[in-house]
Amino acid sequence: MKDLVGLFPYWAVIVLMMTGLYIVIAQGNLVKKLIGLGIFQVSVFVLYIAIGVVDGGTPPILDDAFSVYSNPLPSVLILTAIVVGVATLAVGLALAVRIREAFGTVEEEDLLPLTGPDQPAVTDLEREARS
Repeated sequence: MKDLVGLFPYWAVIVLMMTGLYIVIAQGNLVKKLIGLGIFQVSVFVLYIAIGVVDGGTPPILDDAFSVYSNPLPSVLILTAIVVGVATLAVGLALAVRIREAFGTVEEEDLLPLTGPDQPAVTDLEREARS
């Protein structure tokens, strides 16, 4: 039982990763796909944090009283990844807003005929100008 409790972060990573992947594949809404990517990204964060945990480890401050130290590199990588992830999510949401303004929808099945090779992309502004 102790082994199963010790593996909880890895099970959480698997559940989060599969949930995020399912949302990205199964949903047609671009905003929902971005949420799925965010969940997938959180699973990677949890994986790095779980790998970086050292039982009995202390912060890497050199002292004779401590013999086991935790590696600070995973924490630094996660902080950087969080910043990059927030910026990427912001760009994705901004693109979704612009797509909604231009085409009137964020559903994939409605966007594909508008932007396919057979159809030239026509925005709402171009439709209004033609009227």
